[in-house]
Amino acid sequence: MAAEYGSDVIVDLMKAYEIEYAALNPGSSFRGLHDSLVNYGGNKNPEVILCCHEEVAVSMAYGYARVTGKPMVAIVHDLVGLQHASMAIYNAWTSRTPIIVMGGTGPMDTSKRRSGIDWTHTALVQGNLVRDYAKWDDQPASVRAIPESFIRAYNLSCTDPKGPVYLCYDVTVQEEKLDEPISLPEPGRYPLHLPMQAPEEGFEKTISWLGKSRRPVIIAESSGRTEPAFNALIELSELLMIPVLDRGGRLNFPMLHSLNLTGQEKKALSRADLVLAFDVADLSGATRSAPPEAKIIHVRLNDLLVRSWSQDYDEPPKVDLSVFAATEIFLPELVRRIKEAKGLRERFKASAGERGSEIQKLSSELEQALNEEKEKKWEETPISSVRLCAELAELLNREDFVLTNGSSNHKERHFLDCRKFNQSLGKRRFGGVGNGLPGSLGAALALKRSNKLCVGIQPDGDFLFNPSALWTAAHYEIPLLMIVFNNRSYYNDEEHQAVMARRRGRPVENKTIGIRLDKPAVNFARLAETYEVRGFGPVTQPSALRQALREGADYVKEKRLPAVVDVVMQNR
Repeated sequence: MAAEYGSDVIVDLMKAYEIEYAALNPGSSFRGLHDSLVNYGGNKNPEVILCCHEEVAVSMAYGYARVTGKPMVAIVHDLVGLQHASMAIYNAWTSRTPIIVMGGTGPMDTSKRRSGIDWTHTALVQGNLVRDYAKWDDQPASVRAIPESFIRAYNLSCTDPKGPVYLCYDVTVQEEKLDEPISLPEPGRYPLHLPMQAPEEGFEKTISWLGKSRRPVIIAESSGRTEPAFNALIELSELLMIPVLDRGGRLNFPMLHSLNLTGQEKKALSRADLVLAFDVADLSGATRSAPPEAKIIHVRLNDLLVRSWSQDYDEPPKVDLSVFAATEIFLPELVRRIKEAKGLRERFKASAGERGSEIQKLSSELEQALNEEKEKKWEETPISSVRLCAELAELLNREDFVLTNGSSNHKERHFLDCRKFNQSLGKRRFGGVGNGLPGSLGAALALKRSNKLCVGIQPDGDFLFNPSALWTAAHYEIPLLMIVFNNRSYYNDEEHQAVMARRRGRPVENKTIGIRLDKPAVNFARLAETYEVRGFGPVTQPSALRQALREGADYVKEKRLPAVVDVVMQNR
């Protein structure tokens, strides 16, 4: 049927741009849009996903976008809902993830407001609240202004560097009855920008310096967000036998690849004469161990999204060649040119033997250290992180799995055989706590119709920020295996308190006050059951871990429903 109200036009645009889901916590400020989604749009493309908190709604959109590369919509209730959602929006901002956040407001015409609530829930201008960490925000003043606003928001969100956008709709605009049809523009006439390629000088210098290098090292942080860059990075590394250090913003390189030296950063960089960095946010920190004379090439677009309010751009890095380019087209083109460059691979072969021996030595040292840790901690209680990761690898490396969230120490990267594009979704970049569970749900929602086993390692403190996400998991039957890393503490801050106590000559034993999550200890398996999510555990004995993980995985695979495995862990 034809659109009759302003909010119907918004739904038509979401359908035109193939928005699959709209996560929300209900609110009167978007009652018109809610009605249009359900009764005009038929609750399909997009389908409404009910969440118990706005931060959950936006975080689910974050997880969905990490899988698909496309935005999902999250709808929040006027000013108060936007304030709840703001932390999740900031997480999307720092991780450069596309999300379309929508909200209602008003009436902006004060003569049409109800007394009390319509005044306290309305701001001028509402988008100011998130403007410093959104790529763009808008509040169209009429129904006819909605299409242009939506198109711009969608395209800006999806253009690298990607990020969240916010669209605010006055309730009177949403509920306005149309006096004539609104002609919607064709999305195909407003295509996304083609990705930015490097100038010729960028390729010439990169290839020239590679030809002179004997010990190059690659550092990658989020280039793995696109499949062309992921595949090309593997090809580049193997072609010239260059070791890779994966910073983990995305899965940039197969975790167990023989050229992956992640975990040996200091030793790998200490003798480097050339560093190739791809989409690295904190390059100064990442190259701190490199010799001063080493040349550094950095390819990225992140600096195009610098704002003054949040200084998430880090310390200015020292580089010898700075290239603004999308790694998804720079890396494949670099590989093509290297293959055609006369003599380059031959020169690399001359130093490959020595470099290969060094790489093998560093890999063996890391493997030996892990084996020694396993031998030492295998039977310890609480359960050690090395045992959890080893048992998890034994289970998952025979499955078609996706790691939706990792532990705080990222030790699983040394055990899990993540070798396919997007098989691990990476870590959020220094945002706020509470993203892991709803972000994992958004990822599993995106993969719901696949046969992949979605697994998230959920730190206990992070889990407790948004446990109501379990209701959404159960209600929409989202198949996700949630493994709670339950060390009963916000342990990172225990370390900080220990540092302060030693520095000030005060009792270190007090470091746990206000940080430990015991007395009572949370039973996450029982918590899950209150939401009708299958719970396993708490697992306290190492000998019981393998069976609990297997039972949890089998339940998710066979039932296509969520499950929680509560594992009582050591601190790290």
